[in-house]
Amino acid sequence: MTLAISAERVATPRLTLNVLSIPGSSGDPVLFVHGNVSSSAFWRSTMTAVAAEGFRPYAVDLRGFGDSDPEPVDASRGVRDYSDDVLALLDRIGPAHLVGWSLGGGVVMQALRDRPAAARSVTLVNPVSPYGFGGTVGPDGVLTGSDGVGAGGGAANPDFVAALQAGDRSADSPVSPRNVLRATYVAPGTDLGEEEDAYVESMLSTRIGDDHYPGDALPSDAWPNVAPGKRGVLNTIAPPNFRIDDLHEIDPKPPILWIRGDQDVIVSDTSMFDLAHLGAIGAVPGWDGTPAQPMVTQTRAALDRYGLYREVVIKGAGHGPQLDRPEEFRAALLAHLRG
Repeated sequence: MTLAISAERVATPRLTLNVLSIPGSSGDPVLFVHGNVSSSAFWRSTMTAVAAEGFRPYAVDLRGFGDSDPEPVDASRGVRDYSDDVLALLDRIGPAHLVGWSLGGGVVMQALRDRPAAARSVTLVNPVSPYGFGGTVGPDGVLTGSDGVGAGGGAANPDFVAALQAGDRSADSPVSPRNVLRATYVAPGTDLGEEEDAYVESMLSTRIGDDHYPGDALPSDAWPNVAPGKRGVLNTIAPPNFRIDDLHEIDPKPPILWIRGDQDVIVSDTSMFDLAHLGAIGAVPGWDGTPAQPMVTQTRAALDRYGLYREVVIKGAGHGPQLDRPEEFRAALLAHLRG
């Protein structure tokens, strides 16, 4: 079997999605959902490995990323613009094993919450916390402020946003997409080889603006004086727009595999993208003592309530273990899919 990946524009009642697949592959379908500032391209090598083991892989570009339609994102619905798009695709390919990375983990959790029967199994790869990104404390995701202060579109690094908008492919700045990829998507020192350029192009496919990345922002009286708006990517996972605290109540309840890298600096109890943690280490001035969001702790608490899950920690892996520790990642994933 020739494991050649093809891209197809798939029309759904909601929008037209760009979907990668491997013609000639067979077996249970596996749908991969990418994270923020990326696209389906981050799953290509995983797709070929999964197809070689008897599965039928698909990877979708979420709206506003890659080659899918750049429809605006209504963040007042949390991630449901994304998850409803994914469910519309599942209407075409049938129930599937769902694999979600980072933001995509939140999308998969929401799809599971809204339509449990659509998932044969679920794999969460360094997923966003069930309580979103930023603006909460404690294992149960208590809001630091009623307006979600410290999260959302205003929490993005404006220099990184500008580099994306300018199409910066260089390694000249610490906030160029290439250097952010090297420093945060994977463990430091990872050699991505000839695939690095493709990953940078994938990052640069991100649509920029209030309706996309990073989204709009509102002022707040509390430190750090920014609160989430209702449009765009970062606001979809900002409190109070996003919260999945009742996943344990769904029926049927498919098994969940939680894979995370032990060197992840993005989704972490001390995230380098959390304004509260950055304030604690002096990187953001005026810190008022707000503790960092314990993202990993929150996910574990939610999955403990869910019950039917397994946690795999990959040593030496960063935010994208499918990139920097592919053999360990694929072994864990394939064991879960077969089980």
